Amino acid sequence: MTHTSIKIISLLFLVFFTASCEQEMPEAALEVAEGGGTLRNYTAYTIDAADPSGSNVYGRVVFWKGTLDRTLVQISLYNTIEGQQHPAIILEGVTGVETTTLLTLDTVSGDTGELNDNKFYVISDTSFYDGLLDLDAHINIYLSETDNTIVASGNIGGNSDPVESN
Repeated sequence: MTHTSIKIISLLFLVFFTASCEQEMPEAALEVAEGGGTLRNYTAYTIDAADPSGSNVYGRVVFWKGTLDRTLVQISLYNTIEGQQHPAIILEGVTGVETTTLLTLDTVSGDTGELNDNKFYVISDTSFYDGLLDLDAHINIYLSETDNTIVASGNIGGNSDPVESN
């Protein structure tokens, strides 16, 4: 064998070895870390249409007790206006009484009826979920960021019985 033949054979071996290594795919790790990735405790409230004969936007707001004692807020609405961003705000008191803003949540996409940027809005106050049932508050959903017409609203906390919880 010539020196050139050995180089060619070595090069072919290297190419085949490298190509075979690239084709081997490791198995996906599908298990979740201990205590992570699972939300078990939640409390849900109804959001009713503020003008049922108009846009008839309605749905639910769900408060989840997340890991690290954070509260995650999820909103699901029907009949939202495509192309609009609907601001969602939690205010003190019962529906119809416009008082102090407690939390300004993310906007709700009119295309999906869900929070625009993330599936959940995170409340970092570690005691929020535990005090939710006694909270004197309601949630308002507004027509747009430039029009503060309330299209949907619902009492939460001590002002309403949850429609579902565990």
